[in-house]
Amino acid sequence: MPDVSTARLRSRRAYDGRLVKVDVDTIRTSKGEFDLEIVRHPGAAAVVPFLSEPDSDDPVILLLRQYRYATGGTIWEVPAGVLEPGELPEACARRELFEETGAEAANIEHLTTVFTTPGFTDERIHLFLATGITVGEPAHEGDEFIKVEARPLRSVLEMIRDGEIVDAKSIVALLYVAGYRLNL
Repeated sequence: MPDVSTARLRSRRAYDGRLVKVDVDTIRTSKGEFDLEIVRHPGAAAVVPFLSEPDSDDPVILLLRQYRYATGGTIWEVPAGVLEPGELPEACARRELFEETGAEAANIEHLTTVFTTPGFTDERIHLFLATGITVGEPAHEGDEFIKVEARPLRSVLEMIRDGEIVDAKSIVALLYVAGYRLNL
């Protein structure tokens, strides 16, 4: 582990948007002073919703096919969304699960928390597993274009392997569940 000592000398807000803010921080290290652009993000939560018991032979999960302007099309994802001010990650996961799929979970379990892109943003996504699902009607926001599909987990893992699922948070959450919770 390299010994790195840094000191922030100053910070300037370069952009203040609806979702993100961009700061230019001037830092001092043993190698000199540097300006770093940092995207400040409120954080998010994502959830892998199991329609069947996770320990069944091939459990079924809910997966989203969602239009994402930044990607130029639709991608496969697990339900996820941005933390509201003061909102706890588990509450966010439950809210997003309901808004995007119409489902409610009897049980929700924290899996892990990841930095999405630590080279330029402080965004963290808290990953959860949800069970005891009651399906209902989604409450999509105006800018959301989502199709909800139930898929067997083994099929979803094949979609990751085959490059059909390219969303990082979803890949991490799904592989975490498969490898560390279910030992597939």
